[in-house]
Amino acid sequence: MNDLGFRPHSSHWGVFSARYQNDVLEVLPHPGDPDPNGVIDNFPAALRHRARIAQPMVRRGWLENGPGPDDRRGRDEYVPMAWDAVLDRLAEELGRVRDDFGPGAVFGGSYGWSSAGRFHHAQSQVHRFLNTTLGGYVKSVNSYSSGASSVLLPHILGGYEQVTKRNVTWDQMAKHTDLVLAFGGMALKNSMVAGGGISQHVERGSMDRARQRGCAFILVGPLRADLPTEAGAEWLSTIPGTDTALMLALIHTLVAENLHDQAFLARYTEGWPVFEQYVMGETDGQPKTAAWAAPIVGVPAADIVALARRLHGKRVLVTVAHSLQRAEHGEQPVWAAAALTAALGQYGLPGGGYGYALGAIGYYGRRNIAVPSPTLPQGRNGVTEFIPVARIADMLLNPGTTYRYNGQTKTYPQIKLVYWAGGNPFHHHQDLNRLRQAFRRVDTLVVHELAWTATARHADIVLPATMTLERSDIGANGNDSLMVAMHPIAPPFGEARDDYDIFAGLAHRLGAGEPFTEGRTTQQWLEHLYERTRRGLESLGRPAPSFQEFWDAGSLELPMQDDDGGHIRAFRQDPDGSALPTPSGKIEIYSAKIAGFGEPDCPGHPTWLPPVEIPRAAAPLHLIANQPATRLHSQLDFGGHSLASKHRGREVACMHPADAAARGIADGDIVRLFNQRGACLAAVRITDGIRAGVIQLPTGAWYDPADPAEDNSLCVHGNPNVLTRDIGTSALAQGCTGQITTVEVERFTGNLPPIQAYDPPGA
Repeated sequence: MNDLGFRPHSSHWGVFSARYQNDVLEVLPHPGDPDPNGVIDNFPAALRHRARIAQPMVRRGWLENGPGPDDRRGRDEYVPMAWDAVLDRLAEELGRVRDDFGPGAVFGGSYGWSSAGRFHHAQSQVHRFLNTTLGGYVKSVNSYSSGASSVLLPHILGGYEQVTKRNVTWDQMAKHTDLVLAFGGMALKNSMVAGGGISQHVERGSMDRARQRGCAFILVGPLRADLPTEAGAEWLSTIPGTDTALMLALIHTLVAENLHDQAFLARYTEGWPVFEQYVMGETDGQPKTAAWAAPIVGVPAADIVALARRLHGKRVLVTVAHSLQRAEHGEQPVWAAAALTAALGQYGLPGGGYGYALGAIGYYGRRNIAVPSPTLPQGRNGVTEFIPVARIADMLLNPGTTYRYNGQTKTYPQIKLVYWAGGNPFHHHQDLNRLRQAFRRVDTLVVHELAWTATARHADIVLPATMTLERSDIGANGNDSLMVAMHPIAPPFGEARDDYDIFAGLAHRLGAGEPFTEGRTTQQWLEHLYERTRRGLESLGRPAPSFQEFWDAGSLELPMQDDDGGHIRAFRQDPDGSALPTPSGKIEIYSAKIAGFGEPDCPGHPTWLPPVEIPRAAAPLHLIANQPATRLHSQLDFGGHSLASKHRGREVACMHPADAAARGIADGDIVRLFNQRGACLAAVRITDGIRAGVIQLPTGAWYDPADPAEDNSLCVHGNPNVLTRDIGTSALAQGCTGQITTVEVERFTGNLPPIQAYDPPGA
């Protein structure tokens, strides 16, 4: 705390300090941050915005008719209710489901992004509550961001966390890399965000240092902005979803011209000969030449050949953005890039190798802290059933049906109650009209929220939760050296309560108050969780201040582990003594285990599998639905920084001049994007920084149907997930495919509907 009244706090997009005086919130970035993220500027307007939920609300249909499937969800009125009354009703409903159907009829939904604090981490809170009071819940696994890669990488390279969080660092790139081949780029809007907070955003500066030293950056993808200007990147503009074909052609050229590292492949990989036969066309009669790939990828064959030759003999870092695997057959570019890196012999070299998802989130490319960070224990889940996170609509719509996942045949459970805290599936999920139908099937949907998101508007019971600025916590990121004492900045809005206090009240009503709270207040929990870090510092002989000393100081610098390249470098240095945790102990270019699963949409080695949905007459443009630059997912979409990026209140889509001219569209026009699944409005920015035949509309604009009572209603605000497909990447991973779809676009000439996404129901 300083003399001006600013107090320390943290967010997923950066450490900052703030003060709230005379109903005005001011925020200042951390003084040690070389490149602060402007997303913190969403806080001032958001803190007391009309979209905030002021008191507990219950949907009228649920209140009058009781639990059960209901088509009125998403279009019904809400009735205010006092806290004691609503907690009594909810505890009764939780007890009914537990006693009549068991904990396996409860889905515990949360995506964990609600706060950078380690105690008020909504995902941990809701899961701890369900474990201690009901005996468990059906959970989700993996993430929308990395659903395909998090399943695939353990088969071919070892643990996902080791590959992404302890591998090639930004510092290594700045010092050692000769050429960065970035499939999908490394957009700063993604890498400047991380759970637990970031005190120093180093990505831009690291790329600038690498470039000044002579490192070349090559961006592969349809969007020029996917690398910052500091990288000085050469842009290889490609057709969306074709990266695997390009990678195979690069490998073909390396092999055909004897430029591949045969000694490395023989010593460190498993199954290369099988894969090479496929690449050279011996197994299917089609050599994966540059000439073969050129029309698929949209790049001249001569340019592909030249790029392959350019990679030879250099310290090359191959990176793959999460975006590539958020698409149909998303496992394939992740695997093909791993094979390309092996063909170049780059694994384990300082500044070289395979930087999967480097730049996709702020965790990656950094050193790891050397002491444990505060973590709220979630307890034991007595339910073994789970679903891949992106299959929630399938689960609710198709209980009892089977599906394939990672070599297993699984069955969707019958869910009666969904409990959601700290997330907004109407941002993350695809085909929102289908998701609306899915949520109508359950008996009860409970949501903790700070604002009236579309998820809250579909809930039966809406419990107002505090914003991070309204509570105490500890901000900590396992890949950032600063741990932050997150002091409360403002009092709670209306009757909002901390998630912990809500769950404690419910737990007491269900006879499990002690197991959930362990008799601790919030501040006592913070001190208890901090002790784990303090003991770790003490064991290293480092200064280990008491909790009160840490709290008064506002932050604590933590020691970091060495930048040692992790298990991949250890494997290169000693392949026998430091074998990879894969079936063969090597890099699996061909996986007998995956081949044994017998999945046609994910064979035993990297394979070009053409997408089913391609541009056609009815939907001739590729749509890229990527992450936004002015908010984290859909968080605080009503904040000032987010609103400033919109045009006429709508989300902004980027379009190539040729595509716009062919449709009579001018810069700043409002357009209608549509396909067989739905339609939305957006403003248009005309730019040559996007490939012709592609339109880009970021996710995160709050879903705002023109008529909530109408199915498949036009989203007037610009949420692209009314257009995206709700299918799995493959039977291996069942990951999210929301990055790419196809649409048509036309100029909107009707009366412009008002935006009501931020208005409370009934306002």
